[in-house]
Parts: sequence; C-alpha cells; structure tokens
Amino acid sequence: MMPPNQNNGEKLSLNLGIVGGGRACKYFLELLQKEALPYLDIHLLGVCDINPDAEGFLLARKMGIYTTSDFMDLFKIEGLDGIVELTNSREVLLDLIHHRPKRMGIIEHNIGRFIRNLYLIDQQLKSAEKQVVMEKMISEFLIKQAKQRIIVLNTDFTIEDINEAYLEILGKKREEVIGEYCYQLVRGKKEPCSASDTGFECPMVETLRTGESAHVIHEDPISKDRLAYIDILTYPVKKNDGEIVRIIEIWRDITEAMVSKMENRVRELKSDLNKLVQEDRLISLGKIAASCVHEINNPIQGLLTFSHLIKESLSQGPPAPEELEKLRRIVSLMSDELERCGRIVSGLLSFSREHPMEYADLNLNDILEAVIALTQHKMELQEISLTIDLSENILSIWGDDNQLQQCFLNLIFNAMEAMPSGGELNITSRINKKKTSAVVEIRDTGYGIPSKNLDHIYDPFFTTKDIGEGTGLGLSIVYGVVKDHNGRIEVKSEEGEGTTFILRLPLGR
Repeated sequence: MMPPNQNNGEKLSLNLGIVGGGRACKYFLELLQKEALPYLDIHLLGVCDINPDAEGFLLARKMGIYTTSDFMDLFKIEGLDGIVELTNSREVLLDLIHHRPKRMGIIEHNIGRFIRNLYLIDQQLKSAEKQVVMEKMISEFLIKQAKQRIIVLNTDFTIEDINEAYLEILGKKREEVIGEYCYQLVRGKKEPCSASDTGFECPMVETLRTGESAHVIHEDPISKDRLAYIDILTYPVKKNDGEIVRIIEIWRDITEAMVSKMENRVRELKSDLNKLVQEDRLISLGKIAASCVHEINNPIQGLLTFSHLIKESLSQGPPAPEELEKLRRIVSLMSDELERCGRIVSGLLSFSREHPMEYADLNLNDILEAVIALTQHKMELQEISLTIDLSENILSIWGDDNQLQQCFLNLIFNAMEAMPSGGELNITSRINKKKTSAVVEIRDTGYGIPSKNLDHIYDPFFTTKDIGEGTGLGLSIVYGVVKDHNGRIEVKSEEGEGTTFILRLPLGR
C-alpha cells in the first residue's frame, strides 16, 4: 500500500509520547526536526525516562518537550493518541498495556530499530526517487512489518490493505481479502458488527461516529485452537477538512498479560475470602461464647461444691475407709468435669485463632463433629432436637479446615436462627453412589425460604434479618468456600416447612 496522497490532503495525524529517552529517542526527535515523514503529522508531546541524562531525554527537554521520570504522567497529557515504547523491555511494555487509558495505543520497542534505519537512510537518500523509497518503508513498517495484526479499512468496511501477520491468522492470501468486507471475513456476518446481536462492540463504528480513536478488548474470533484475548485499536485517517477517508485497525494479542492479570485477581479473591472467613469466625465466636460460658459455669459450680465437701471431710481428720471411697468417687467426678471444661475452652481457643489458608487431607466427619461440639449446648438452650447420622466411612477430602469449619458453622447457625422457638435439626454425611464425592445434608424444620428469595441467598449482603441482626455475608461465604473446594451446593426449601442445604465435595485430591 502506498502512503496517502499529500495533494489530496490525506494525512495520519498522531500525538505521541515516548517511554525510553535513549539513542532511539534522539534519532526519532532528529527525524521529526528534519520533517522526514511528510505523510505522518506527528506531534511529540512527552518523553519519559528514569535516567535524566539519557541523550534523547536531554534533547527533548532542550526542544521544549515535556519530560518526566514516571510514564503514568504521560497518560495525563490531553489529546495523546499513543505511546512509543523504546526501552526494549517486555516488562515495561506489559506495564504500559496494563495501565494505559481507554483508546490509547502502545507501539512496541521494535520501532526503535525502524527509527534508526530511517535515520541512516535519511542521511544517504536525498533524491526524489529515493525519498519515495523511504516513504514506502514507512508504509511497510506501519502495515507489513509489524508483529501485531494490522488492517486498513475504507469507510464502507471494505479492506484496502492488510499485513502478513493478519493474513497468517486468517490462512488466506492477500488477493482473497482485498475488497472484502471485514465483518464477513472475520465474523461471517452480512452487516457491520453490532453489540446487540454479536456481543462485539466494533471500535471502527465508534471511530466513524466520533472521529476519534477507539479501543476494545475481546476474545479473538479468529484463533480457533486456543482462547485468546485481543486488544483492538482504531485510528482515523483524515483529510485536512476532517473527513475520515480510512481507518487503520491494529489487533494485538494480549492473552499473556490478561491471563497473568486474571491469575493475580484469583489470588487476591482467595486472600479476600480467607479474611472474610476469619472475620465471620469472630462473629460466630460471639454467638457461641454465651452458651459456652453457661455450659462451663455448671461444672465449675459442681467443682466448688465437691471441693467444699473434700475440705470439710479432711478437716475432721483422716477419713475412714468408707469416707475415702466416697472421696475417690468425688475426685473422679471432678476430673471428668475439668476435662469437659478443658475441651470446651480448647475448642473455643482453636476456633478463635487465625490460621493461614492451608490445604491438607481432611476427614470431613472430624470437621462436622468439631462444629457440632461448639454449637450443641446452644441448641439445647434453644430446645432444638439434634439428629446426627455421619458416614461410617472416612470422608477424605482435600481442603482447608478453617474455611470448612466456618462453612458448616454458618449453615448450622442459619438453621438455628430459623427455629427461634425450637425444632429439629438433622445433620448427615455420606459418600455418593459413584464414590466420587462426600455429601453433607443440613436439614431444619424452620421458617423456610420464600421462593422469591431463593435466587439471591448467596448474594453478598443479602439478608431478610432486621438491621443489626446479620451482615448478609454468611451464605455468600458458604458459597465461596464450597466453590473454592471445587464443590457444589444445593438448597431445597418451602416456606413454613424448613430448609435443606446439600453440599457435595470431591473426595481426595
């Protein structure tokens, strides 16, 4: 493709910033001073480099161009179309792609080699014939030599030119695509892409509407063998009167950066879930504490009574054989009660302690028994009849003990709150028929969940309780923990009949 005809007033106007103020930057600045790019109306608005003594950085400052050591400052420049990355660092390139504003393009570091070649050729070629060669080289860089896919479109969506990188992905020859409609070639549509019927927001439509660059990120519609993400950027080519005559569309594969970003986000979400679980444990601890204090107080009163009996018996002298036997029975009872108090306190301390998220081989029944032990006395005080039917088999799962305890505790608390005047709570565990999953059912005879609320019970902060009685995070935490353990959760409920939660967690790793 030959560059636009200057006589027709067609010119690609670009406002650029440079990251990397070294030698390539200096060459680029000198090239602009010589006006060696007659068909590109380039305005350099800023240069960034962490080295204030870099030669291109110093020249830019001398020319009155804005300079900075932080590339984020360049994004604040009004009217900036793109950034030229000249550091030759992939890390810097990915950082720029990650932080850039919408509709801003990033031209990667291989332009540095191109700029140096332009400079050397400009020193050698002076004749009009050789100048055409240089202009053709500019065109080839923009369209043919770039690693990213580039396509030049007419305003009627027909293809005027296309680079080799794009043709390679399409698996077609140039003569097969020139003059074709882009929406037919890429997406098999009979008319320009519309977000309403394809889910694809076309940046070219936006550029034709606004006269400005547009930018979108989509799954790649061409790559069939893998899931890929493409950053699509469009630039308008205008006449002097502002009329758009062509659109340059650049497709950049950003799958690696997107996957890395998503992996980081997943790690952040898991960390956030662990913090929520710990905060929820502290709330649960408050609910358990009152009943545990009551449960400990009874044996303590008994221990005091027994100690007074022993003291009184010993004050009357050495005990007789029958008295000695009585004292042995009292001491045995005291020992049992002390062990009971110790188990309650140990359970509370273990439950309240913050643990890092750590996956291990666990017996699901052990977790259920620990949670039941913490809540059983509270159920008795609330006159809730508890039925436990745990599998005789070891339900070995790969999971985090801390998170799973909180998951079951939240479900039991929900069941208890649904039965304020007493009722029946049934907790069962088993292995499914295919022996691939552990199944836990928690069934109550409480209020039940209205059908209109069933679709929202796992939504964060959704609650039907009065203000101050609940955070609305209980079931959302349950859902997050189950999903984090590659499990599934179901609910069956009828208003006034009770609710059953069914959890399925994969056995083993």
